[in-house]
Amino acid sequence: MEVLKIATAGSVDDGKSTLIGRLLYDTKSLTDDKLEAIKKSSEQRGYDYLDFSLATDGLVAEREQGITIDVAHIYFSTPNKSYIIADTPGHVEYTRNMVTGASTSQAAIILIDARKGVIEQTYRHFFINNLLRIKNVIVAVNKMDLVDYSEAAFEAIKRDFEALNLKSTYAEQRVSYIPVSALNGDNVAAKTDAMPWYNGDTLLEHLEHLEAADVYEGGQVRFPIQTVIRPKTEEYHDFRGYAGKVYGGSLQVGDSVTVLPSLTQSRIKEIYFFDQTYQEAVAGSSVNITLEDDINIARGDMLVKTDELPKIEKEIRATVCWMDNKQLQPGTKYIVQHSTNKVLSKIDTIESVMTTDFSGQIEANGKLALNEIGEVRIKLSKPIYYDAYKDNKYNGAFILLDAHTNATAAVGFIN
Repeated sequence: MEVLKIATAGSVDDGKSTLIGRLLYDTKSLTDDKLEAIKKSSEQRGYDYLDFSLATDGLVAEREQGITIDVAHIYFSTPNKSYIIADTPGHVEYTRNMVTGASTSQAAIILIDARKGVIEQTYRHFFINNLLRIKNVIVAVNKMDLVDYSEAAFEAIKRDFEALNLKSTYAEQRVSYIPVSALNGDNVAAKTDAMPWYNGDTLLEHLEHLEAADVYEGGQVRFPIQTVIRPKTEEYHDFRGYAGKVYGGSLQVGDSVTVLPSLTQSRIKEIYFFDQTYQEAVAGSSVNITLEDDINIARGDMLVKTDELPKIEKEIRATVCWMDNKQLQPGTKYIVQHSTNKVLSKIDTIESVMTTDFSGQIEANGKLALNEIGEVRIKLSKPIYYDAYKDNKYNGAFILLDAHTNATAAVGFIN
């Protein structure tokens, strides 16, 4: 069964958690005890309706304040597809959480309050979707019941968002607009009679029609080596296999491949999945590959097709989302974890801070603070073999690790 990963974003009180809770309720994905707890809590608060936000807000602080703070992953299924929703916070101070939740998503739902329209936070949410190159964006105009299900209100928001979409730098992005009321369930899983002017799909119908392609599909094939397989048995004492996951394209038996960083060449001899052999390994496959030649290969190396070499350099220019309370400054050292490869690095320059309203960039003043997104140059102690993020998501992304604590300090996208 296909699995679709979805990121959500919305400002305070836009009803994001309620929308997800409603999806769970309408697809009968809530357990009896969870549903009973929601009913009891709603009654205690004096509500005459079920507060579906309680289905997703797991932290005590989230329930008390009525906001989403941390990323939560919610799972539900229909007869046609399985879904993983990354419920991400929309506040400025939780930008790092939103980037984390959206980084592996194939689609995104951006909620807009029908009463407020496109606001500053909407710009930020769409900017991050654009930065991460999420292909399918659904704009769910929520709380239509509070504007009397007005077609004019919906069309005004649609026009404003289309103007914002013109500033997008991701040409393959597809934006859809759906008017909903998460509280009442209008156009969430079932069509409503309250908006006869809307003839499109419900939110769930739209999700059902989306192709659940792997987020790392597309681009040239990359096969990072996770481990070398050397069985200690008499039958397989000469066996040497290389285990990993295929990203980008596909690999076939007989393909000419180059090992990075040594640039040694060979051909694929066999492709294994458990004890079965295959002629081809497509993107997303975790397989074990053998080569025709006995080559010294270790974890952190990478196999690529000989005619599809990536860039191999000791300096990169990247867009980074800073996630550490300690500010990023030039001259500081970090570990770049790129694929399975770890390289000591030094921040050369911080060129600019990106404004998340698509208005451009501002001067960095030699620092990058928590939740800011900026353009930086990084010098590496040894070359890495990379692609631009726009060409290959897997091989164009990395994280910065604090060299002393090993904590994740930033996520980066190579330009």
